[in-house]
Amino acid sequence: MAATAAAACATATTLSPSTATAQRPYGQGRLVFPAAPALSHSLRLRAAGRRSPRATKVVVAALADPLKVMISGAPASGKGTQCELIKTKFGLVHISAGDLLRAEIAAGSENGKQAKEFMEKGQLVPDEIVVNMVKERLLQPDAQENGWLLDGYPRSYSQAMALETLEIRPDVFILLDVPDELLVERVVGRRLDPETGKIYHLKYSPPENEEIASRLTQRFDDTEEKVKLRLQTYYQNIKSLLSTYEDIIVKVQGDRTVGDVFAEIEKLLGSSLEKKTEVMSST
Repeated sequence: MAATAAAACATATTLSPSTATAQRPYGQGRLVFPAAPALSHSLRLRAAGRRSPRATKVVVAALADPLKVMISGAPASGKGTQCELIKTKFGLVHISAGDLLRAEIAAGSENGKQAKEFMEKGQLVPDEIVVNMVKERLLQPDAQENGWLLDGYPRSYSQAMALETLEIRPDVFILLDVPDELLVERVVGRRLDPETGKIYHLKYSPPENEEIASRLTQRFDDTEEKVKLRLQTYYQNIKSLLSTYEDIIVKVQGDRTVGDVFAEIEKLLGSSLEKKTEVMSST
Protein backbone atom coordinates (compact mmCIF):
# COMPACT_ATOMS: atom_id res chain seq x y z
CA MET A 1 0.00 0.00 0.00
CA ALA A 2 3.10 1.66 -1.30
CA ALA A 3 3.09 4.26 -4.06
CA THR A 4 -0.65 4.81 -4.04
CA ALA A 5 -0.78 5.17 -0.28
CA ALA A 6 2.09 7.62 -0.21
CA ALA A 7 0.48 9.77 -2.86
CA ALA A 8 -2.73 10.01 -0.84
CA CYS A 9 -0.94 11.76 2.02
CA ALA A 10 -1.61 15.18 0.49
CA THR A 11 -4.81 15.69 2.47
CA ALA A 12 -4.59 17.89 5.53
CA THR A 13 -6.95 15.96 7.76
CA THR A 14 -4.39 14.49 10.18
CA LEU A 15 -4.43 16.01 13.65
CA SER A 16 -1.96 15.43 16.44
CA PRO A 17 -3.13 13.20 19.31
CA SER A 18 -4.55 14.82 22.41
CA THR A 19 -2.12 15.97 25.10
CA ALA A 20 -3.25 13.30 27.50
CA THR A 21 -2.68 10.63 24.88
CA ALA A 22 0.64 12.00 23.64
CA GLN A 23 2.14 11.91 27.13
CA ARG A 24 1.69 8.16 27.52
CA PRO A 25 5.02 6.31 27.73
CA TYR A 26 5.67 4.54 24.46
CA GLY A 27 8.79 3.29 22.71
CA GLN A 28 10.27 4.93 19.66
CA GLY A 29 10.27 3.66 16.07
CA ARG A 30 8.50 0.30 15.86
CA LEU A 31 5.18 0.19 17.66
CA VAL A 32 5.26 -0.88 21.30
CA PHE A 33 1.88 -2.05 22.52
CA PRO A 34 0.70 -1.35 26.10
CA ALA A 35 1.49 -4.01 28.69
CA ALA A 36 3.97 -5.68 26.36
CA PRO A 37 6.57 -7.86 28.05
CA ALA A 38 9.21 -6.93 25.49
CA LEU A 39 9.38 -4.55 22.53
CA SER A 40 6.12 -5.56 20.90
CA HIS A 41 2.80 -6.99 21.89
CA SER A 42 1.98 -10.37 20.43
CA LEU A 43 -1.40 -10.08 18.75
CA ARG A 44 -2.27 -13.57 17.66
CA LEU A 45 -4.39 -14.26 14.62
CA ARG A 46 -7.49 -16.31 14.99
CA ALA A 47 -7.80 -19.54 13.05
CA ALA A 48 -9.29 -19.04 9.63
CA GLY A 49 -11.10 -22.34 9.46
CA ARG A 50 -11.51 -24.44 6.34
CA ARG A 51 -13.82 -22.29 4.25
CA SER A 52 -12.88 -22.21 0.57
CA PRO A 53 -12.40 -18.86 -1.26
CA ARG A 54 -15.61 -19.42 -3.22
CA ALA A 55 -17.60 -20.15 -0.06
CA THR A 56 -16.17 -17.02 1.56
CA LYS A 57 -17.59 -14.84 -1.22
CA VAL A 58 -21.01 -16.44 -0.74
CA VAL A 59 -20.87 -15.59 2.97
CA VAL A 60 -20.01 -11.96 2.19
CA ALA A 61 -23.10 -11.63 0.01
CA ALA A 62 -25.38 -13.40 2.49
CA LEU A 63 -24.43 -11.63 5.70
CA ALA A 64 -26.98 -9.25 7.14
CA ASP A 65 -24.11 -7.65 9.08
CA PRO A 66 -21.25 -7.57 6.53
CA LEU A 67 -17.55 -7.37 7.29
CA LYS A 68 -16.17 -4.04 8.51
CA VAL A 69 -12.42 -3.49 8.42
CA MET A 70 -9.97 -0.71 9.21
CA ILE A 71 -6.40 -0.89 7.98
CA SER A 72 -3.39 1.23 8.85
CA GLY A 73 0.26 1.21 7.89
CA ALA A 74 3.22 3.54 7.65
CA PRO A 75 4.27 5.11 4.33
CA ALA A 76 5.59 2.35 2.02
CA SER A 77 4.21 -0.43 4.26
CA GLY A 78 2.31 -1.94 1.31
CA LYS A 79 -1.11 -0.84 2.54
CA GLY A 80 -2.35 0.24 -0.89
CA THR A 81 -1.47 -3.11 -2.43
CA GLN A 82 -3.15 -5.05 0.37
CA CYS A 83 -6.26 -2.87 0.14
CA GLU A 84 -6.65 -3.80 -3.52
CA LEU A 85 -6.29 -7.51 -2.72
CA ILE A 86 -8.76 -7.32 0.17
CA LYS A 87 -11.29 -5.42 -1.93
CA THR A 88 -11.04 -7.94 -4.75
CA LYS A 89 -11.20 -11.02 -2.55
CA PHE A 90 -13.91 -10.02 -0.10
CA GLY A 91 -15.93 -7.53 -2.16
CA LEU A 92 -15.61 -4.75 0.42
CA VAL A 93 -16.12 -1.10 -0.46
CA HIS A 94 -12.71 0.58 -0.24
CA ILE A 95 -12.92 4.00 1.42
CA SER A 96 -9.93 6.33 1.75
CA ALA A 97 -10.54 9.58 3.63
CA GLY A 98 -8.11 11.46 1.38
CA ASP A 99 -9.77 10.23 -1.81
CA LEU A 100 -13.19 10.90 -0.30
CA LEU A 101 -12.23 14.46 0.62
CA ARG A 102 -10.99 15.21 -2.90
CA ALA A 103 -14.11 13.66 -4.44
CA GLU A 104 -16.44 15.70 -2.23
CA ILE A 105 -14.61 18.91 -3.17
CA ALA A 106 -14.75 18.03 -6.88
CA ALA A 107 -18.47 17.25 -6.62
CA GLY A 108 -19.18 20.54 -4.87
CA SER A 109 -21.07 18.90 -2.01
CA GLU A 110 -21.82 20.82 1.17
CA ASN A 111 -19.07 18.95 3.02
CA GLY A 112 -16.73 19.54 0.10
CA LYS A 113 -17.44 23.28 0.04
CA GLN A 114 -16.73 23.58 3.75
CA ALA A 115 -13.51 21.59 3.45
CA LYS A 116 -12.35 23.67 0.49
CA GLU A 117 -12.77 26.88 2.46
CA PHE A 118 -10.38 25.66 5.14
CA MET A 119 -7.88 24.27 2.63
CA GLU A 120 -7.81 27.49 0.62
CA LYS A 121 -6.90 29.33 3.83
CA GLY A 122 -4.11 26.86 4.48
CA GLN A 123 -5.91 25.47 7.52
CA LEU A 124 -6.55 21.90 8.62
CA VAL A 125 -9.94 20.51 7.72
CA PRO A 126 -11.80 20.08 11.05
CA ASP A 127 -12.45 16.54 12.23
CA GLU A 128 -16.20 16.98 12.22
CA ILE A 129 -16.24 17.68 8.47
CA VAL A 130 -14.13 14.65 7.56
CA VAL A 131 -15.95 12.39 10.02
CA ASN A 132 -19.25 13.49 8.50
CA MET A 133 -17.96 12.63 5.02
CA VAL A 134 -16.84 9.20 6.19
CA LYS A 135 -20.14 8.59 8.00
CA GLU A 136 -22.23 9.49 4.97
CA ARG A 137 -20.10 7.25 2.74
CA LEU A 138 -20.36 4.30 5.13
CA LEU A 139 -24.15 4.69 5.19
CA GLN A 140 -24.50 4.38 1.43
CA PRO A 141 -26.19 1.16 0.20
CA ASP A 142 -23.08 -0.46 -1.31
CA ALA A 143 -21.11 -0.17 1.94
CA GLN A 144 -24.09 -1.31 4.00
CA GLU A 145 -24.70 -4.36 1.82
CA ASN A 146 -21.14 -5.44 0.99
CA GLY A 147 -19.18 -4.23 3.99
CA TRP A 148 -16.37 -1.68 4.02
CA LEU A 149 -12.60 -1.27 4.20
CA LEU A 150 -11.64 2.05 5.79
CA ASP A 151 -8.14 2.89 4.62
CA GLY A 152 -5.81 4.94 6.84
CA TYR A 153 -8.59 6.47 8.91
CA PRO A 154 -8.96 7.40 11.73
CA ARG A 155 -5.50 8.89 12.16
CA SER A 156 -5.86 10.47 15.59
CA TYR A 157 -7.53 9.86 18.94
CA SER A 158 -10.08 12.62 18.36
CA GLN A 159 -11.08 11.13 15.00
CA ALA A 160 -11.43 7.68 16.56
CA MET A 161 -13.60 9.07 19.35
CA ALA A 162 -15.81 10.84 16.82
CA LEU A 163 -16.39 7.54 15.02
CA GLU A 164 -17.05 5.76 18.32
CA THR A 165 -19.68 8.38 19.18
CA LEU A 166 -21.40 7.57 15.88
CA GLU A 167 -21.14 3.84 16.71
CA ILE A 168 -18.89 3.25 13.73
CA ARG A 169 -16.57 0.44 14.76
CA PRO A 170 -14.82 -2.25 12.70
CA ASP A 171 -14.75 -5.98 13.29
CA VAL A 172 -11.00 -5.97 12.75
CA PHE A 173 -8.29 -3.29 12.75
CA ILE A 174 -5.33 -4.48 10.64
CA LEU A 175 -2.01 -2.89 11.49
CA LEU A 176 0.78 -3.48 8.96
CA ASP A 177 4.10 -3.48 10.79
CA VAL A 178 7.33 -3.02 8.83
CA PRO A 179 10.81 -2.22 10.23
CA ASP A 180 11.81 1.41 9.83
CA GLU A 181 14.96 0.62 7.87
CA LEU A 182 12.94 -1.27 5.26
CA LEU A 183 10.35 1.51 5.01
CA VAL A 184 13.13 4.05 4.41
CA GLU A 185 14.70 1.80 1.77
CA ARG A 186 11.37 1.35 -0.01
CA VAL A 187 10.68 5.10 -0.12
CA VAL A 188 14.17 6.35 -1.00
CA GLY A 189 14.46 3.89 -3.88
CA ARG A 190 11.18 4.87 -5.55
CA ARG A 191 11.28 6.53 -8.95
CA LEU A 192 8.61 7.86 -11.32
CA ASP A 193 8.55 7.66 -15.10
CA PRO A 194 7.07 11.08 -16.03
CA GLU A 195 6.04 9.84 -19.49
CA THR A 196 4.01 6.81 -18.41
CA GLY A 197 3.30 7.54 -14.75
CA LYS A 198 4.67 4.11 -13.80
CA ILE A 199 6.38 3.74 -10.44
CA TYR A 200 9.69 1.89 -10.27
CA HIS A 201 12.05 0.94 -7.48
CA LEU A 202 15.77 0.91 -8.09
CA LYS A 203 16.18 -2.35 -6.15
CA TYR A 204 12.84 -4.18 -6.17
CA SER A 205 11.37 -3.11 -9.51
CA PRO A 206 14.09 -1.55 -11.68
CA PRO A 207 13.37 0.04 -15.08
CA GLU A 208 13.37 -2.25 -18.12
CA ASN A 209 16.10 -0.41 -20.01
CA GLU A 210 18.58 2.47 -19.91
CA GLU A 211 16.27 4.78 -21.87
CA ILE A 212 13.60 4.57 -19.18
CA ALA A 213 16.19 4.75 -16.40
CA SER A 214 17.58 8.00 -17.77
CA ARG A 215 14.26 9.84 -17.48
CA LEU A 216 13.15 8.62 -14.06
CA THR A 217 12.50 11.25 -11.40
CA GLN A 218 12.26 11.17 -7.62
CA ARG A 219 9.58 12.86 -5.53
CA PHE A 220 10.93 15.77 -3.52
CA ASP A 221 9.79 14.18 -0.25
CA ASP A 222 11.10 10.68 -1.02
CA THR A 223 14.30 11.34 0.90
CA GLU A 224 15.56 9.67 4.05
CA GLU A 225 15.13 12.84 6.10
CA LYS A 226 11.57 13.45 4.92
CA VAL A 227 10.41 9.87 5.32
CA LYS A 228 11.76 9.71 8.88
CA LEU A 229 9.70 12.78 9.75
CA ARG A 230 6.62 11.20 8.19
CA LEU A 231 7.24 8.01 10.16
CA GLN A 232 7.52 9.97 13.39
CA THR A 233 4.13 11.58 12.73
CA TYR A 234 2.62 8.21 11.81
CA TYR A 235 3.81 6.54 15.03
CA GLN A 236 2.48 9.39 17.15
CA ASN A 237 -0.91 9.12 15.49
CA ILE A 238 -1.24 5.33 15.54
CA LYS A 239 -0.18 5.07 19.18
CA SER A 240 -3.03 7.39 20.09
CA LEU A 241 -5.48 4.83 18.64
CA LEU A 242 -4.29 1.81 20.59
CA SER A 243 -6.51 2.34 23.61
CA THR A 244 -9.58 2.67 21.40
CA TYR A 245 -9.02 -0.41 19.25
CA GLU A 246 -6.71 -2.57 21.38
CA ASP A 247 -9.26 -5.40 21.57
CA ILE A 248 -9.56 -5.71 17.78
CA ILE A 249 -6.12 -4.66 16.51
CA VAL A 250 -4.19 -7.40 14.75
CA LYS A 251 -0.60 -6.68 13.85
CA VAL A 252 0.52 -8.22 10.56
CA GLN A 253 4.21 -8.31 9.68
CA GLY A 254 4.55 -6.46 6.37
CA ASP A 255 8.21 -7.21 5.68
CA ARG A 256 7.36 -10.33 3.67
CA THR A 257 6.22 -10.96 0.13
CA VAL A 258 2.90 -9.46 -0.95
CA GLY A 259 1.45 -12.97 -1.19
CA ASP A 260 2.55 -14.00 2.28
CA VAL A 261 1.18 -10.83 3.86
CA PHE A 262 -2.15 -11.23 2.12
CA ALA A 263 -2.39 -14.91 3.04
CA GLU A 264 -2.30 -13.91 6.70
CA ILE A 265 -4.85 -11.15 6.18
CA GLU A 266 -7.11 -13.48 4.19
CA LYS A 267 -6.99 -16.03 7.00
CA LEU A 268 -7.83 -13.37 9.57
CA LEU A 269 -10.79 -11.94 7.65
CA GLY A 270 -12.04 -15.42 6.78
CA SER A 271 -12.11 -16.22 10.49
CA SER A 272 -14.05 -13.04 11.20
CA LEU A 273 -16.61 -13.97 8.53
CA GLU A 274 -17.04 -17.40 10.04
CA LYS A 275 -17.74 -15.89 13.44
CA LYS A 276 -20.39 -13.62 11.95
CA THR A 277 -21.95 -16.60 10.19
CA GLU A 278 -22.03 -18.59 13.43
CA VAL A 279 -23.75 -15.71 15.23
CA MET A 280 -26.40 -15.51 12.48
CA SER A 281 -26.96 -19.27 12.59
CA SER A 282 -27.51 -19.24 16.36
CA THR A 283 -30.08 -16.45 16.30
